Parts: sequence; structure tokens; C-alpha cells
Amino acid sequence: MHNVAITGTGVFTPSEVITNDELVEAFNAYADLFNAEHADAIAAGKVTALEHSSSEFIFKASGIEQRYVLDKEGVLDPTRMFPRFRQRSDDEPGIMTEIALEACKTALAQAGRSAEEVDLVICAASNMERAYPAVAIEIQNALGAGGFAFDMNVACSSATFGIQAAADMIRSGSVRCAIVVNPEITSGHLEWRDRDCHFIFGDVATATVLEREEDAKGAHFIVHSTRCATQFSNNIRNNNGFLRRNRPDGMVDRRDMQFMQNGRKVFKEVVPMVSAHILSHLADAEVEPTSLRRLWLHQANKSMNDFVGRKVLGREPEPGEQPNILQDYANTSSAGSIIAFSKYSDDMQPGDKGVICSFGAGYSVGSVLVERR
Repeated sequence: MHNVAITGTGVFTPSEVITNDELVEAFNAYADLFNAEHADAIAAGKVTALEHSSSEFIFKASGIEQRYVLDKEGVLDPTRMFPRFRQRSDDEPGIMTEIALEACKTALAQAGRSAEEVDLVICAASNMERAYPAVAIEIQNALGAGGFAFDMNVACSSATFGIQAAADMIRSGSVRCAIVVNPEITSGHLEWRDRDCHFIFGDVATATVLEREEDAKGAHFIVHSTRCATQFSNNIRNNNGFLRRNRPDGMVDRRDMQFMQNGRKVFKEVVPMVSAHILSHLADAEVEPTSLRRLWLHQANKSMNDFVGRKVLGREPEPGEQPNILQDYANTSSAGSIIAFSKYSDDMQPGDKGVICSFGAGYSVGSVLVERR
């Protein structure tokens, strides 16, 4: 059995930013167009008029101030309200592969590894741009990695579930060096025309290099243990998929073909589940919560993270103990906790412990207990 180490991380951040004010302006223009087009039906009580959004509402509900996206113009077009991506031929790299490569290169450089030394690639994300061939295999090919690759989708928990899978294979000896990459193009499956959720997501790609600790070339984080759990719920759902054209309504642009959630139920049910999960993981690992230096939590909602932090630590987290990045990135699904870990781990000292935790649709929750070496 081999000890497992995280030796490198990488974050690809798109160049285009949408502020809350810009998003609100576009959404309110769309709402006005909708209400004018359906004025008679609204007057007759057959259609509900759309309310305006506001920057104050968005920040109070989420703590989000802006988000990065791959295409700003399409999202902010009131007659469109979703990204406009160039159609690519089958001979060109897919858009997920393109952004994944940027994150992978940064992570590999930090680990001091070449792509040829990687023998496992896991593409773990909340939505794949196609059913097959696996996006992970395309990334493997574009990187020039060896071994094998596969896709994994556990929604917002995909990164931590991918880390557990990679760590288990490294620990057993079947893999020497792995990279778990999370290319999250959440702008493509967000319903930007829905006031309750139009502000939630942003685009990004992250990557994490894991290898045998004995092979680590510099400072690293040992993976003490991992834990994953799932519990079925319909409160976060996306009904798009390859069976879409076979349904009675065919290719109709139904609301449930994009991201949907019952936010109040999610908060009420997920937060206790996550808190109990982390505390149970720590108890089994014989680690006291008070000994943790940092929590790198899934970045979906500031209030959720504040609640989890208080439950786990037994007190209000001090500045730096539970870093948030969602004010800048918004919810980036599986990538959020990895962004936080990548940006807020360099100051950790040898012996410092922390937990990377992600949670979301499924319900699903994954935690990774690490220590700086």
C-alpha cells in the first residue's frame, strides 16, 4: 500500500466577467420583453409576469458579486440569455478539453511532472458535452498522457469523488500518477431567464495531481483519508440527456432541461448532511475538529458554508479558516472547493490539517482529509 499525495493544482479562469449589475440589467430587459409579449395572457391570469432582479437580491441570497464565463455576449443578450459557442468539427478539441488542458498544465508544472508521467486521467464534472467518446480520453490524448481515462459525474461532488477514486488506485498500486480535472461550463446548463437562479453559476476548470508520496518532488499534501456518501433527492435536477428526442414532446425547450433546484429544501437538508458527514469522517480518522487549520468547502452559497463551518468547528470560523471564492467565481459546481484549495493552501505549514469538501445534487457529499508535508 502506498501513501497518496496531492502535489499540484491548477485553475483556468475565463477572461470574461459578468458583474451582478450587468446581469441584472440583461435579465430585467428580458423580463420586460417577456411581459410585453405576454401582456394579454398576464392580464387574463394565464401567465405570471416576471419580476425584476437586483444586485442587492443576488448578494443577499448568495454572497456572489460576479462570475467568469466563456461567452459574455450571448448570456447578456436579452433575446437569447445563454452562451454562444462556436460549432466545432469532430477533428477539433472539444471546449471542455480546451479549458481542461490549461488547468492540467498548471497543475503538472506545480507538481514537477510531465504529461507522459500521468497514467490516469479522470474528467469529473457536472455535465459532459457528449455521451461518448469520454471527454477524459480526449483530454488524455491532447495532454499526451499514458494509461487510461474515464469520465465521472456526481454533479457538484465530482471533484472529491474523483480524488477518492484516484487515491484508491494509487494506494493499491494500480496507478502511480493521476490527474483529476474538472472543466465546468456551468453557463451552458444554467437557466439565465429564471430570477431564482440566474445568478448562481460561473465557468472555470480545475485540475489536481495525485501521486505516490514517495514520488513527490517538493512540498505536498498527504491524503490521510477520503469519504463519499449519496442520498437520492430530486431537489436539484437537470432532465436533459440523450433520450430527450424520444420523449413525447421531442426537442421542446422545457424548463426542466436546464438546472433546477428547490433552494429552501436543499439548504434545509444538505447542510446537516454535510456537517454530520465531515464530523463522522474526522471522528473515524481520530482527528479533532479543533485541530483543523482550514476547511475548503464547496462554493455554492455563503450562508451554507458559514453554517457548515460553525457546526464542524463548534464556533464561528476565524478569517482564513474557511476561505470563500464564490464572491468572485460564483458557484462553479465541482470546481469550487478545488479553487479554494488551490488559492488558499500555500500558507499551510508542515503538520497543518484541513478538509476539502464538496456537496450537491444527488444528494452527494465527498470529503478529503489532508495534511501539509
